[in-house]
This record gives sequence, C-alpha cells and structure tokens, in this order.
Amino acid sequence: MSAERRAELAANLAEVHARIATAERLGGRVPGSVRLVVVTKTWPASDVRLLAGLGVTDVAENRDQEARPKHEECADLGLRWHFIGQLQRNKARHVVSYADVVESVDRPELATALDRAAAELGRRVDVLLQVDLAEPPQPHRGGAVPADLAALAEVVVGRCPALRLAGLMAVAPLEEDPRAAFARLAEAAAAFRREHPGATVVSAGMSQDLEEAVESGATHVRVGTAVLGGRPALG
Repeated sequence: MSAERRAELAANLAEVHARIATAERLGGRVPGSVRLVVVTKTWPASDVRLLAGLGVTDVAENRDQEARPKHEECADLGLRWHFIGQLQRNKARHVVSYADVVESVDRPELATALDRAAAELGRRVDVLLQVDLAEPPQPHRGGAVPADLAALAEVVVGRCPALRLAGLMAVAPLEEDPRAAFARLAEAAAAFRREHPGATVVSAGMSQDLEEAVESGATHVRVGTAVLGGRPALG
C-alpha cells in the first residue's frame, strides 16, 4: 500500500468532512449528524482498505460485477456496503449476498426479487426507495416518481419481510439547480416519514452538491471524486 496514496486520501477525507461540517452548521443541523458514504466504484480494493484504515465505515458501488470481488477481498474490514446503481431483478441474489443497503429500489418487482433473494440467503437488507426528482420525470435514469412512493413503500413493508424500509435516495438532475431539486426531496421525505416514522434516511448529495443536500436535510451523502480523485479508466 502506498504511503503517498494514503496521505492523499487522508487529506481529501479531511476536506470533505470539513465541507459536511460547514453545511451542517449553515443548515442548522446537529454537528456530526450526516454520514459519509464513499463511492469506490472503479477504484481498487487497495483503496477501500486504505479508506477503512482512515475511519471510513460506509462504501458504495454501482456495478455488481465490480462490487462482488471487491467485497470478497475486503470482507474482513467490517464495512457497510451500499449498492447505488440501477438494478435488474436477475442480479438481486448477487447483490444481496454482500450489500447491507440497496439504495436504488424503484419498482415493486425489484423489491420482491430482493426480498426473495435475501430470505433465501438468511439476510435482512436495508432498502432506500429511489426518487426521480426530474420535472418532468425521467424514468430511464432510475427512480420512482414521488406520487408512487406510498404504493412502493407498502409493497416493501407489507410483502417483503427480509427487507427493512430505511428511507429515500435521490440524485439531483444535472440540468437543474440542486437546491430546488433537494427542496422537493425534503418535502417528499417529510411526507414519507409521517407514514413510515422509522424510515429516516435521506441519501442525497455527491461531490458537487453535497452542501445543498445537507442544507435540505440529507442524512447521508455519497461522495466519490472529492475523496478518491478523478475516475481511472476501466480496462
């Protein structure tokens, strides 16, 4: 493991934590209440190991074929693994074999596939419902429209005992001011918690817009580039 790479990651993590702390203060949030999830997609298992040594507890991947071997190589680290990519039902069993949280549940048939796979493996997996914040909606990007969240949540709660409904996830549309998009997410999350008080997670915000997400109530931010640097080319 490179001492130079460790120092680089440590400096980047310190900067990201400072950004989160500033956003918490400006948003009137409790200090330390926002959890950092480091997005490690395209980066090697050696970086995941370095991050764990620097205090990172949560990592995220978006491609099953990359995540599975990386998880196997890092299984001794006790990390909490998040799956954040769009997911087909035929990959459900693969993903629930290692993911502690699936953040991209956006349709009933995916929820039931994940539940069936988790039950077969004897696991209980946290899930977040992905919200499409685009106006008009852009379903090809993943996410359920806010009006469909209640019905989707009922499927998870009523028909999926191997899943635990933990909250919501969203990505701000590229073509819009993230503050406006995250304001809509905050409204959706508030309404959602009235029906599901235990579903308190709001996963939103990335390297470029984490401040706006935290100020709008995000409990988790998913940061890759600001911690790990520009993405290496995939072979």
